[in-house]
Parts: sequence; C-alpha cells; structure tokens
Amino acid sequence: MVRVKTISPVELVQAHLDSIRRFNPRLNAFVTVDEGRALSAAHLAEEAVLRGAKLGPLHGVPVTIKSSIDVAGLRCETGSRLRAGNIPTADAPLVTRLKKAGAIILGNTNVPEFLMAYETDNLLYGRTNNPWDLERTPGGSSGGESAAIAACCSAGGVGSDGGGSIRVPAHYTGICGLKPTPGRIPATGHFPASAGPFAQLGVVGPLARTIGDVQLLFEAMAGPDIGDPAAAPVPVRRPGEEEVRALRVGFFEDENHHPATPETRAAVRAAAKKLEDGGLNVSPFRFDALEKARELWWQLFGLAGGFVLGPMVKGHESEISPILKEFTGIVHSDPPLTLESFMNTLLGRDQLRPLFLARMEQFPILICPVCSVPAFRHGERKWVIEGRSVEYLNAMSYTQWFNLLGNPAAVVPVGRSPEGLPIGVQVVGRPFCEEQVLAVAAEIERGNSWQAPPLIT
Repeated sequence: MVRVKTISPVELVQAHLDSIRRFNPRLNAFVTVDEGRALSAAHLAEEAVLRGAKLGPLHGVPVTIKSSIDVAGLRCETGSRLRAGNIPTADAPLVTRLKKAGAIILGNTNVPEFLMAYETDNLLYGRTNNPWDLERTPGGSSGGESAAIAACCSAGGVGSDGGGSIRVPAHYTGICGLKPTPGRIPATGHFPASAGPFAQLGVVGPLARTIGDVQLLFEAMAGPDIGDPAAAPVPVRRPGEEEVRALRVGFFEDENHHPATPETRAAVRAAAKKLEDGGLNVSPFRFDALEKARELWWQLFGLAGGFVLGPMVKGHESEISPILKEFTGIVHSDPPLTLESFMNTLLGRDQLRPLFLARMEQFPILICPVCSVPAFRHGERKWVIEGRSVEYLNAMSYTQWFNLLGNPAAVVPVGRSPEGLPIGVQVVGRPFCEEQVLAVAAEIERGNSWQAPPLIT
C-alpha cells in the first residue's frame, strides 16, 4: 500500500500510534513509545516515496522490538530494576537491518525480568495482558511484543526464544512467529547474551499477524554477524512449489509425559489434514526420546541459566520480581550444576541431536502442539487435562525440545479453545531450513484470514 501510494508512511505510523493510545492502557505492552523519532522517520519515508526513490521491502512499515534487544536511545532493561536506566547508544545488527529495509521503529515492548518466565510481568513496568482476555497472559518472554502485534499496535516485530519465548506468545495471542536456527539471525545486542551453551539455545526472530509478514521480516534480518558465536553464512532462498509438495510431513498430537488439551490435539489434526488435502504426504510421527531432550534443556536453560544469573542478583534479592524469585526457587530445588553434570548434558545433547535429525531425514517437516494449554490466567501454574495434572514448565516442553535440538520452528494460528482463545500449531524443520518451515506454515494458513482479538473488535 505504501509502494502504490494507497497510504503514506506518515498515515501508517500515525494509525499505529493511535492504536497504542487506545489499547495499550489496558494491555501494558510497551516499555517505550518512540513517537517523535517514529514520526520523523515516517516523514522521511514519505519523501522517499514521493521522489521515486528505491524502496526497501519494509519501507514505511512500523515495527516494535523486544526490550531485551538494543535499540539506540530506547531503554533496554530486560524488565529488571538491576538494569534500570540502561540505554544503548547503538542498534543491534538486526535493528540496523530492519531500518535499512525501510522499517520504522515505534518503540519497544515489555518482558518478564531477565526473560525467565512464560508470563510477562516485572517490577519496572508491571503486567502485560492478553488482548483476547485481559485476565490472561500473552505469554513470555516476548509477551509485550505478541500483545502489541495482536492488538494492531505494531505491524510486526522481533522477539527472542530460549525455550519457547517467541512461539508460546504467538500461540497465546493468535499471531505467527518464527524461532530460527541459532545464528541464522544475529543475536548480537541481546541481553542476556546468547553465548556459551546459550548460543545453541537462545535465538532472536520475527513475529507478525501472517506468515508472509514473518517471512519478510526474516529475510530482512537474516545473515551472519561476527558478534554471534553461532553465525552461519546461509543465503536466503524461497523453495519452489514442487519442493514443498515433495516434503514428507510427520505429525503428533501430544507427548506421553505431558498431554495437550483436546482442542490443541484437534488443531494439530486439522493442520495435518489441510496439508494432506493440499497434496503433501502426511504421516504420524513419534520420537521416544523427547522427554530426555526436555531434561537436557532444563540443565542448560534452567540450571546453567541460574548459575549465570546468580551473581547478578546476589545481594539484590529485595529488588527482583516475584516471577524471577519463582524461577530461582525452581532452580535451587534441583541439585546444583557440577562440572560433571554440565559436561554430561553437553555430551547428551550432542548424542541425542543426530538421532533426532536422522529421523527427520524421513520427515523433514514436523507438525505438533506449541503448548499443552491455550493462554492461561495470570498466576496459574498447573492444569488438569483429562484427569492428568500438567505443571507449568512441563506444559511448555513442546517448544523446549527444539531449542535443545537446534531446529527452526514456526507457529501459525489454527483453532480455538472452548473459551474462544486462539490455538497455534508448531511447524518444525531441519536446521537452516527456515524457508521450508515458512512455506509449509503458509500452506496451513492458506484460506484463513487473521482474526482480530475481542479487545479491538
């Protein structure tokens, strides 16, 4: 619309700023709204259109950034009083790339403290609410980002994901998201840093209301950067229709240890049937070592993460949020990480990963749930599914596996819960095959238009 002058960048940015004024008081999705700079950038973008300048693929598109990623001049506090007032002087590489593609940064969005929760709340900015039901969470740790995008306060944006933090919020708010392969989009400029064992767990990636928009954001940001230890020079390409139709797809509705709700399982079946009706070869899939992957993930994300955070919070316990205290309490309830257990975890991951990837030679694409449950009420930590109890962290195991194993995975909305909450389906691919993942997700999305949440209808 910007390219054909149906709407000007100034009108587009102003429309989003108006949405922020209208809806953000109830959502509390934003840390900073950078109105002045966004409008200045919009005027420059409009001048470029009028003089016929060459336009980038995101020219004039207003986007947001998770407040754990550096944007020059915006607070990057990662939801913690211990980082209060931290303002970067330079953009993260992915932000530089978005601006080069023409995107306009509206501001940045709320997170749980140090990103250690699937619910977005902190002592600096408070709780973020889900536009589908204000009494429920939009997820975490990219909860502010997903809430802003779902409520049309942003056209798209960037989150990060060490255990489902892009995919769970996308699922909870009825939008799309992509967790890429580590290194495919540079995590340089993210806090906490994706370094050491976390370089293979933590990634940054796009969220938007459609898979096509996710793909545009991905293509604008992808490419290696020397600041990312997992960086890989993989060129972006779009697979042809014949390649997509030739992909064999495996699906599973839930996992034996941690069941999913009936409507979640139904959404997976619906996605699988849609692909089968579209001409793809779809078959049931099972890999019995996924629970082992979850256990190994917790050793790295939970125990090693607690080891890294420990010195930061020591002596500041009165200043940290209840959610972070909850996380540290879970960590301290387990035996402490030792050199032997840490090495065994790394070795276990590297032994498990090739076994899983060997199965994916037969099934290059997998379809499965994102989470055991749809968006939960603020503070909930346990659910009963068909008589079986599912704990908070275990409900998220469906995403945690693929951080441990290093797979790219996208989320696309498919179904609804009995309460009318959105349910997404996870599309998983082989490392560095994001384009195949997005192509299959687009097939699932085909014919289904984005649904606006009750807050804005």
